[in-house]
Amino acid sequence: MSKQPRSDQNSIDAVRLDKWLWAARFYKTRPLAQEMIAGGKVQVNGQRCKPGRKIEVGAVIRLWQGLDEKEVVVTGLSEKRLSAPLAQALYDETQASAERRAERAEQRRLMADADPRASRPDKKQRRALMRFKNQDE
Repeated sequence: MSKQPRSDQNSIDAVRLDKWLWAARFYKTRPLAQEMIAGGKVQVNGQRCKPGRKIEVGAVIRLWQGLDEKEVVVTGLSEKRLSAPLAQALYDETQASAERRAERAEQRRLMADADPRASRPDKKQRRALMRFKNQDE
């Protein structure tokens, strides 16, 4: 299966940003995409924009999904929500963006390992601590 978008690429020159983000499956609903755009979580060619901004092939979009920041280049347009493989054909993530995401994921994994709550004493250890503290009295 080739990575060609099944959109009406011949007839579509530009698509609303919120509609494209929804169709490319970055956000689950269009209102959520509009909220992220209005909140400044999405930039087009390095600038904040409105949900109605028209997107064309070649535009560079920087967006936040949870804890991850992605930078993608638009390679196809669609106004309809497509299946995941076809939606992924609408954009290419930049190499620098993929490397930053992998680095941040590794940092989050290391921070989770160093979480002090993960090493809380269990019941037996708590009782030993209580005995130790009560020895001075």
